Amino acid sequence: MVKETEFYDRLGVKPEATNEEIKKAYRKMAMKLHPDRNPGDKTAEEKFKALGEAYDVLGDEKKRKLYDRYGKKGLEEGGYQQRSARDIFSAFFGPGVFGDDDDDGHSGPRRGDDSVNPLNVTLEDLYNGKTSHIAITRNILCSKCHGNGTKSGKSPIKCKACNGRGIRVITKKMGFFQQTEQTYCPECHGRGEIIDDKDKCPECNGKQVVSDRKVLELVVEPGMKDGQHITFAGESDQAPDMEPGDVIFIIKTKEHSRFKRSGNDLTMVRSISLVEALTGFQFSFEHLDKRNIVVKSAPEQVVKPGDIMAIPDMGMPIYGMPYSWGRMLVKFNVVFPLFNEVQPKLEQIRQCLPAPAKADDTLMTDSKTETVTLETYDPNADRQQSRRGEAYDEDSDDEQQGGPQRVQCAQQ
Repeated sequence: MVKETEFYDRLGVKPEATNEEIKKAYRKMAMKLHPDRNPGDKTAEEKFKALGEAYDVLGDEKKRKLYDRYGKKGLEEGGYQQRSARDIFSAFFGPGVFGDDDDDGHSGPRRGDDSVNPLNVTLEDLYNGKTSHIAITRNILCSKCHGNGTKSGKSPIKCKACNGRGIRVITKKMGFFQQTEQTYCPECHGRGEIIDDKDKCPECNGKQVVSDRKVLELVVEPGMKDGQHITFAGESDQAPDMEPGDVIFIIKTKEHSRFKRSGNDLTMVRSISLVEALTGFQFSFEHLDKRNIVVKSAPEQVVKPGDIMAIPDMGMPIYGMPYSWGRMLVKFNVVFPLFNEVQPKLEQIRQCLPAPAKADDTLMTDSKTETVTLETYDPNADRQQSRRGEAYDEDSDDEQQGGPQRVQCAQQ
């Protein structure tokens, strides 16, 4: 599969680029393509949005992995929502650059963080499908004060420390350079507003949100794959003047004792005897839906060690395509008998099997011909021999370099 590179091309970097190289490329291109710097270019806004879309994906480790593996289609199926290009720019450079932010420091409602969680499933779950109910705890707007935080209903006071933005921009000097950092305001805890203690809502204590427990129905459909996302849009934490993020579950498949999945195919390893490999075999196994499957070899079929054979429509269900399945692949190991098991019938075996190729008799009588006997290969023996050789070399070096030597007494 050819790797999709459109987003990398927009930033002018290679697919192997590091996170720092991607940030550097975005910083340079964003300042160059910003519409406020190109008032006469009618395509400036479109180019700026395309750049923001690329950085929104490549600047996020999880989105980038999904894009590298499945392209844009994978991002759409994963349920990821694209951030505004101007929001990305403001988050990167800080509020107020080129007038992107309004008086509150935001261009429209901010979006909360997604809640990303692993979903451990078995291969049986992905084959048959599974519905489960999972309880989540999240923050929702207080129903008593409707997210205002006050019992009087008056608007909270704008935080003077951050001018109601909820964030503070700190500039640090580093030699000849200046580094700008964006952090939540410690005075208002990022809310941009301060509520008088006497006017705090008794339900949420002025926090504007309360804890809520909700049960989600989680449906794993047949044929879903490892790494696929199940998304509940807008079910993450709520906050005033903020769009809630999503609750996302990422499928993580447990290793199976018998089957290994590859796309829509399943692979199993089966050992058969030499007699079965030559004369035919039959075996059974329990499938992922508890069916008992009997497998028979085809007539006049000889199986060699390492052969892989397929059973159509016995693999995984194909996601989104009802009544379609992949293949079951069977990889065969042929177990040969021990010599003492066949020794009494060697002559009968020779007569049953095809005759081996004849040796060159002229070589057998040649005086330069040497006859040798094969032995069983033992890799450990080679390592031991190598260690003995190294020890011998070390002893030789010691003698040459004035190392330990025997002392002889001379008689006078």
